[in-house]
Amino acid sequence: MDVEGKSGRSFVRARAALVAGSLGLLLAVGGCGASGDSSDGAKAADGKAAPREGFTDEGGAAASAAPEAQADGKAAGKKAAPKPGGTHVIRTATLSVEVKSVPKAVAAARGAAEDAGGLVASENTERLDDTYETSHLVLRVPQERFQEVLRELAGSGKLLSRTSNAKDVTDQVVDVESRISTQRASVARVRELMDQAEKISDVVALEGELSSRQSDLESLLAQQASLKDRTSLATITLDLTPPDAPGDDGSEDEDPGFLDALGGGWDAFVTMLRWIAVAFGAAFPFLLTAALAVVVWRVLRKRKADRRAAPAVTAAPAGKDGASAS
Repeated sequence: MDVEGKSGRSFVRARAALVAGSLGLLLAVGGCGASGDSSDGAKAADGKAAPREGFTDEGGAAASAAPEAQADGKAAGKKAAPKPGGTHVIRTATLSVEVKSVPKAVAAARGAAEDAGGLVASENTERLDDTYETSHLVLRVPQERFQEVLRELAGSGKLLSRTSNAKDVTDQVVDVESRISTQRASVARVRELMDQAEKISDVVALEGELSSRQSDLESLLAQQASLKDRTSLATITLDLTPPDAPGDDGSEDEDPGFLDALGGGWDAFVTMLRWIAVAFGAAFPFLLTAALAVVVWRVLRKRKADRRAAPAVTAAPAGKDGASAS
């Protein structure tokens, strides 16, 4: 019985040492992400083997280095070519068209996009005055109908300008898909280690690592969705303007004449009068106060002078009476 108890305790210690060793190796290579995933983690993710160097199996022996698991399910050690998915291209175009009726042209452009299986991503119509208006539209159409819709829009009126661009992102799409597959295997490997962990500290550390890797996986999935949207739908930016719209006849670039100079001088004169009125309005309270002060000073001075002259006027008649009496 004593031998069996020792054997059981030895087995528990060995298993605990195995889990602790695997956790230490996982955290040491955590920056590399999926490069340290073993064949067990890959099988847990999608049933494909991808043993990597640096992890130990349950027997304690290190797993031999091997290529990552491929999407076609081939055995590890044989690198398979990527699945043929054709090229992935992001297409964009910008058109500026002069049309007789902007509302009708907008309706026609919207109909062309919807008939092709696309949509109107944004629309902005601006009225210049009571007669003229312009419109700016962003259309999303399927790649296979891109050129057809482009020709239809260009032929709706007088083409003023046209630019187009095509960017091949096939390598980027393949790279993101590969990284997603590897990251999923990495997440599965961390989950497997969490199931084997017996200590709370190991579980907490593995939860933090799992959260980080899941965040990276979600970021890759968002990149994949963005690439899929931009490669499946082409973007067409359309500007619609009416003929003889203000600013289109080039009158702004002509040299100024006599009437232009007269109008500019009149505007300058009116502006000067306006500023003079503003300055006078600002100084008026001070001028009014100064005028009142001058008036009060003059009134007081006059009263003081009258008071000084009053005794002299009164003394003069008294002297005459005295002289006559003598």
